[in-house]
Amino acid sequence: MDFFDSAYEGTPPWDIGHPQKVFVELARKGEIAGSVLDIGCGTGEHALFFARGGHEVWGIDSAPKAIRKAEEKAAQRGLHVRFLVMNALLLEKLGRTFDTAIDSGFFHTLSDEDRPIFVKNLKTVVRPGGKYFMLCFSELEPEGYGPRRITQQEIRDSFRDGWTITSIVPAEFESRHRAKGPRAWLSSISRN
Repeated sequence: MDFFDSAYEGTPPWDIGHPQKVFVELARKGEIAGSVLDIGCGTGEHALFFARGGHEVWGIDSAPKAIRKAEEKAAQRGLHVRFLVMNALLLEKLGRTFDTAIDSGFFHTLSDEDRPIFVKNLKTVVRPGGKYFMLCFSELEPEGYGPRRITQQEIRDSFRDGWTITSIVPAEFESRHRAKGPRAWLSSISRN
């Protein structure tokens, strides 16, 4: 059993029971447009939030237990989201594009070798002019808790071809275990 699927036997620290504030704020500002793909959707809090806001939403995650929980939440809340168990390195298999893609804590799980594969696949599912919003752990967060840290330069290097980085700003991951969550980067990246 894979680490992420087994984490959903309970409640993992990143599953806070509501969407991260930074994504709520992006929606409030009108930054989330049209159809939305939630990459690494977990139990679906972001996907369900955007569906409640009237967006067509798909959520993908490699953890079957997370997808089952997301589908249960959608049914309980009377919301329609298409949830799929899927490897995010194979996004091209979705066979469609979205206006917006979001990523709350997925990119920082990728190895150096998998990053270019992910970015290439991401380009196939974000329409030209569409946006990708990514929240990832920052190298400013001290070592010890959580996944690997990502520098702004690593983000810039990963998205240098075929993308325009609009902004990379300091942010915070809300957490169930810490009053002040881990330091993060929130990136706004547009597909050329």
